[in-house]
Amino acid sequence: MENLFKDELKGHRLITNRSIWRNFPTIRCERWVADNLVLIGDAKATAHFSIGSGTKLAMEDGIALYDAFCATGGRDVSAALAHFENQRRDEVEKTQHSADVSLVWFEHVDRFWNMDPTRFAFGLMTRSKAITYDNLALRAPEFVREADRVVARDTKSLGLNPLLHPPPFAGEGREGAQPLAPMFQPFRLRGLTLENRAVVSPMCQYSTQDGLPNDWHLVHYGSRAIGGAGLMFTEMTDVSRDARISPGCAGMYNDAHEAAWKRIVDFVHAQSRTKFCLQLGHAGRKGGTKLMWEGIDEPLPEGGWPIISASPLPYFPHSAVPREMTRADMDQVVADFVAATRRAERAGFDMVELHAAHGYLLASFISPLTNRRSDEYGGPLANRLRFPLEVFRAMRAAWPDEKPMSVRISATDWTDGGLTGDDAVEVARAFADAGCDLIDVSTGQTVADAQPVFGRMYQTPFSDQIRNEAGLATMCVGAITNADQVNTIIAAGRADLVALARPHLVDPYFTMKAAAWYDAPLIHCPPQYLAGKEQIFRNSAREREEVRALRLKAKPKTHRDIWKEAAE
Repeated sequence: MENLFKDELKGHRLITNRSIWRNFPTIRCERWVADNLVLIGDAKATAHFSIGSGTKLAMEDGIALYDAFCATGGRDVSAALAHFENQRRDEVEKTQHSADVSLVWFEHVDRFWNMDPTRFAFGLMTRSKAITYDNLALRAPEFVREADRVVARDTKSLGLNPLLHPPPFAGEGREGAQPLAPMFQPFRLRGLTLENRAVVSPMCQYSTQDGLPNDWHLVHYGSRAIGGAGLMFTEMTDVSRDARISPGCAGMYNDAHEAAWKRIVDFVHAQSRTKFCLQLGHAGRKGGTKLMWEGIDEPLPEGGWPIISASPLPYFPHSAVPREMTRADMDQVVADFVAATRRAERAGFDMVELHAAHGYLLASFISPLTNRRSDEYGGPLANRLRFPLEVFRAMRAAWPDEKPMSVRISATDWTDGGLTGDDAVEVARAFADAGCDLIDVSTGQTVADAQPVFGRMYQTPFSDQIRNEAGLATMCVGAITNADQVNTIIAAGRADLVALARPHLVDPYFTMKAAAWYDAPLIHCPPQYLAGKEQIFRNSAREREEVRALRLKAKPKTHRDIWKEAAE
C-alpha cells in the first residue's frame, strides 16, 4: 500500500491500526422466539459485511416486528412474534445466502487474480447475485461493452490448449466489430464450433420402450434445436439394458437404437445449427427404479433387473442391494461404453459426454460415500478414479480426435465425508489429462440423505472453482432460469457454457427470444419460421427503447426517500 500511494505519502510510512483478520461467524438460529422474547439483528442471523447488509437487516427486522404487531391487532404478543418469524425468515435467509456467496468470493480471490481487470471487476460486482449483466448494462453501458470484448478475446486466463480451444471471437473477420452479449459469442471445442453459449441440458424423458427413442424424442429434440441453442444434450442414454435407470430410459446398445438416434440427429443437423451431444451412462445401484413421476429412485415392485455398483450399498434402505463389481464386470462395462461410443459416431453425433455424476455407476466409484472397496479401486481419490478414467480413455480412443468429449461430475456430495469442491478440481484435472475437453459441473444426488443448499445458480460456484483453479473449460447447470443470468455467469468467468433444463422444457425457443432481446440477429432460423423471428426482433427493439426511456425518466430514490417511505 505504501508503494501504491507513494506519491501521496511523499516518503512517509503508513500507520496501521489493530484490525485483525478473522473468520466471519455465520449465525443461524432455528428459533427466533421464546415466550415474549424475540431475537433481531445479528443475534438471530448474521450476513457477511461484504454486501453491506448488517445494519440493513437489523433496521428491517425492527420494521417487520412493528408490522407484525399491526397485522395481528397489537394485543397478542405470541401471535405477533410468530407472525414476525414466519413472514421475515425467508427474506433473511435469502440475504444470508447472498452474503455467503460474497464471502466465498473474498476467501478465494486468488482464483481470479490473473483475470483481465475488467473481468475481475465484473466478477466482483456480480459476486452476490444482487447485481447482474442487465443491471450493469443500464448503470454502466461502456463497462459492459468492454466486458463483452474481454469475453470475446479471453482464453489465456483459462490456460487452454490453443490447438484444442482456439479463441472464441464473436466478431471474427470484422475488424473493430463490437462483440455480441456473452451468451451469443461462439465457443470452440476441438474441431467443433458452437454458435452460442446456451445449452439444452440433459433431461431424462422416461418415454422409450425397451430403450428405443420414438416420435416423442424427435419432436422434443427437434423443436429445441430449432429454438437456437448452441449445444443440445440427449438425456442420459444407457449403454446396456441392465444399465438403465428405469424401464422408460433411452438406450444405445443395439442397431434399432442406433437407427432411431440417427433419424433424430439427421433432423437436428438438417433443420438447425445446434450441435448435438450424446450423454452415455450406466445407472449402477440406482437402476431398476420407477419412472420419475411415479417415484424418483424408488425401486420397481416387480420387473427389475440385476444391478451393480462399486460396493454393495443400497441407495435407500429398501432399495435392491447391488452386486459389488468384479474385474469381469468392469471389462464388460468398458466394452459397453466403447460400443455405444462407436454407435454415436455412426449416428452422426457431434460430441459425446460420459456421465460420472449423481450416484450412478461411475460416480459410485468416485465418491467415498459409495466406494468402500479394499482393492486398487478403493481408498484414496486416485484409486477411486481408476475405473472411471479407464472407461473414459477407452471411449476417447474410440471417438474421433477432432470431436470433443465432456464428462459430467458431481462436484460435491452435499454431506459430511463426501466429495468437496477441492476434490472436484482434482477429479476434473484427471479427466482433462485423459483427453476431456469440457467439465459439465453438477452436484449431489449421490446419497439419499444429502442436504444441498438450493438457490439461484446454486451449483455455479463449483464450476467457477474448477474453471479458475484448474484452468479448464466448464459448463454450469442448476437453477439458472434466464438469459441475464447466462450473460452474468459467462462475463464473470464462472463458466464457458451454461446449461438450462426447466426453461427449455416450457420454452423450446428460449434462445431465439433471448437473441431478439440482446440483438443477435445472425441466430439461425429455418425458413418456415422466419416471419416469427423477424417479428420478435422488431418487437424486442421497441421494448428495449421503451425500457431505456423509462429508466432515464425515473428519478433515483435516495436513502432518505426509502427510509421516509418505510417510516410512513
